[in-house]
Amino acid sequence: DLGSISTTVPKSMANSLRDTRAISYSGCAAQLFLVIFLLGAEYSLLTVMAYDRYVAICKPLHYGTLMGSRACVKMAASAWASGFLNAVLHTANTFSIPLCQGNTVDQFFCEIPQILKLSCSDSYLREAGLLVVSMCLGFGCFIFIVLSYVQIFTAVLRIPSEQGRHKAFSMCLPHLAVVSLFVSTGMFAYLKPPSLSSPALDLVVAVLYSVVPPAVNPLIYSMRNKELKEALRKVIPWTFVSSGKIAIALHK
Repeated sequence: DLGSISTTVPKSMANSLRDTRAISYSGCAAQLFLVIFLLGAEYSLLTVMAYDRYVAICKPLHYGTLMGSRACVKMAASAWASGFLNAVLHTANTFSIPLCQGNTVDQFFCEIPQILKLSCSDSYLREAGLLVVSMCLGFGCFIFIVLSYVQIFTAVLRIPSEQGRHKAFSMCLPHLAVVSLFVSTGMFAYLKPPSLSSPALDLVVAVLYSVVPPAVNPLIYSMRNKELKEALRKVIPWTFVSSGKIAIALHK
């Protein structure tokens, strides 16, 4: 998350302070590679985490075997490797396309769809096809996450105790919130109708999927952290009033 923001926001802020929109060709390529690599790896890790939740709730007795340290290392390495391979393919393919319609990218960072608009040959169809393949793979991961949570919620609803159900839901909700935010903003960015496309809207959508999720994710995950909850209780004590008590007297 820190890497995703650091790839795009500092350069955009520096250009804004200098009142310029310049970025070098190699800098644009590096920025594109890092964005795809980090976001792709995060999506793969979210898919792995869905499997982790599924095993923890639906197969708790086998958790130590299925999610041992060696298995976790292999799955994490696969997630990072898939993100790296995806980034290499897209970056190499995008910057092998001849650009002849100017050098202005209507975005606050180097983004594939905006770079393809500068192409003047049919070779951009190759990258468009690669984008379709990547989206199909991403959709497959999304289906895996959905099916995992169908199994999870089915198992949770069978738990007899309310405390057990609450504990299971509290384990899954942060991850589910992050996945929902990540997928919804990405789908809106790349699957919105062409009729809705405009420079202003494209800018807002790019911020939504490239900046908002990485910025909000740490906060979402930290909501289960006891130290953070204690800090929030001190800062906003009236939001954590214990049941059956009133913090503020309305009248004497």
